[in-house]
Amino acid sequence: MDLRIFTEPQQGATYDTLLRVARAAEDLGFDAFYRSDHYLKMGDVDGLPGPTDAWITLAGLARETSRIRLGTLMTAATFRLPGPLAIQVAQVDQMSGGRVEFGLGAGWFEAEHTAYGIPFPKDKFARLEEQLAVITGLWRTPVGETFDHEGKYYTLKDSPALPKPVQERIPVLIGGHGPTRTPRLAARYADEFNIPFASVEDTERQFGRVRAAAQELGRDPGELVYSNALVVCAGKDEAEVARRAAAIGREPGELRANGLAGTPDEIVDRIGRFAEAGSSRIYLQILDLQDLDHLELVSSRVMPQLG
Repeated sequence: MDLRIFTEPQQGATYDTLLRVARAAEDLGFDAFYRSDHYLKMGDVDGLPGPTDAWITLAGLARETSRIRLGTLMTAATFRLPGPLAIQVAQVDQMSGGRVEFGLGAGWFEAEHTAYGIPFPKDKFARLEEQLAVITGLWRTPVGETFDHEGKYYTLKDSPALPKPVQERIPVLIGGHGPTRTPRLAARYADEFNIPFASVEDTERQFGRVRAAAQELGRDPGELVYSNALVVCAGKDEAEVARRAAAIGREPGELRANGLAGTPDEIVDRIGRFAEAGSSRIYLQILDLQDLDHLELVSSRVMPQLG
């Protein structure tokens, strides 16, 4: 079971804060540092000092870390045109020496689009599918050849399809709860399927849909990585669990029901249930980015029990 750190900087974080968390995650042996791609806070927080851009952040981290993989859950397809986005991601892959992973979603938070003057189209899912075709097509085009695409939303003609990533294939993540279109899209384009904030039962059900969709396309379902994203709230004892829950405005009981909460042994047992449902990777949503001792506890008391 791979454990990865997943942050939500729109809730309030500077680049320096994210750098401290990414470096701590690297030093403590976590597999990857991921961040959301949002421009507006959610819920009862002030969000100060304001949003940071996902790919600018990852570009900086690419130069200031050496091992840990870097990615997004999920880049919003509504924020960027596919051609420039393919360039950005390929460049950050170069800057990191080939450590980038690319999560792409349709975009859903209308208020952040309104707040920053970003169009919020009704046909988001169809645009997402076409963006995936364009971006992966640009990366796959051999050097010296050109890429053309004529679709409903995007037209590219005689593109040199440069720059190329360092990795022969940047891992593409697709995720969500949709019962039909999402599994089909994952089966066609994804290297990894992620389901966020889901129960064990819903996880198993959605993984099954993705596997079935892959088989329908003639693809081996075992080619995909299946993963979860879950909030984590670990403590050496109940008092520490309660303190960390209070710091993020949540209740221990609710966190135990909907995430990974409790003592290290409790969390290991809970992770085991997701493993039985087919998950081999978990993105630990860290909401208090000042509490690096939290990461150390997971690293020293949870990770060793997972093998």
